[in-house]
Amino acid sequence: MKNKPLIIILLILTLLIIILLAPKKNPIETTKLTDEQLLERIGQMLIVGFQGTEISETSPIVQEMKSVNLGGIILFDYDVPSKSPLRNIISPEQTKQLITNLQRYASTPLLIAIDAEGGYVNRLKVKYGFIEIPSAQEMGSSTPENTQQIAVDLTNQFVDLGINTNFAPVVDVNINPNNPVIGAIERSFSSDPEKVFQHALGFIEGQHQNNIITVIKHFPGHGSSEDDSHKGMADVTNTYQEEELIPYKKLIQAGIVDMIMTAHIMNRNIDPDYPATLSQFYIKDILRKDLGFEGVVVSDDMQMGAITEYFGFADSIILAINAGCDMLIISNNNSTYDETAPREVQEIIFNAVKSGEISQDLIIEASDRIKNLKKKFGIMK
Repeated sequence: MKNKPLIIILLILTLLIIILLAPKKNPIETTKLTDEQLLERIGQMLIVGFQGTEISETSPIVQEMKSVNLGGIILFDYDVPSKSPLRNIISPEQTKQLITNLQRYASTPLLIAIDAEGGYVNRLKVKYGFIEIPSAQEMGSSTPENTQQIAVDLTNQFVDLGINTNFAPVVDVNINPNNPVIGAIERSFSSDPEKVFQHALGFIEGQHQNNIITVIKHFPGHGSSEDDSHKGMADVTNTYQEEELIPYKKLIQAGIVDMIMTAHIMNRNIDPDYPATLSQFYIKDILRKDLGFEGVVVSDDMQMGAITEYFGFADSIILAINAGCDMLIISNNNSTYDETAPREVQEIIFNAVKSGEISQDLIIEASDRIKNLKKKFGIMK
């Protein structure tokens, strides 16, 4: 057969094409975690608040930290459930000792986080012995260089205390100056998105001088809202402006964004069903694909009214992770306090993975991002 060599060559080529075009297995998808490994990784995705100015090995939060393997703790100076000024912070010395003990008892080194924006939103107040920090609005009236120095001064305190993460700066553009949760309390640098970018850049660079993880917020922009998402749904469908994305876009392009916090705002032009925290359109499509952000995405407090009153606690936890949130804040600082909330959330996520509602891949990807962030800032080896 004169054509036999040609037929053999064609067969070999056909086999090679089949092998090359065959779908390749994703290494992540073939990774099978044990239940213990899965629970540990889920625990790293939680940032939790608690009541107490001091702790011991028998404290409820210590038991939760150990059993859940918490990823982070958020500190407050005011306890909303009891309407008491006694929460976690009463002096520099006490706060430092509290943080030292938190890290001592933690299974995995913690993100110790705080809201220290300046002005009205600053848990490290002068009355507790800390330095005064102007509001973002005040900083915005000066130079970005001055804002950078203020951030250095602010976080000099963090270094001594042991705080490693700041939920700041706010990069919301001051579209609505009467906005009860942003403009009215001076949390925005400016109504000019370019100015917001410049001051946010300075604030981040100042914090980075002290090796502090920064969290820009509230994605995709809370500046045009007319309502407070702590109390209920903030619908920006008719008020949101595209320029609110500019600070996020430019800061991400600058390569200095560590974490981004989502907003519980509803824009039915983007997602008719879910607020940004629970929306794949916002997190997976806009933030990840369009803006190219590869860092850690953290939700705003999952116990806020905009979430709990409309979507239910358990369902919203599942929705947030499927939307692309890597970490969830459970502040335990709203109308009620539940010291077992961390375990409850871990169980919700664990059961959702086991039932197939949440892909195990999402847990692996999220916990790997968190681990890499902690390693980058020397929180863990």
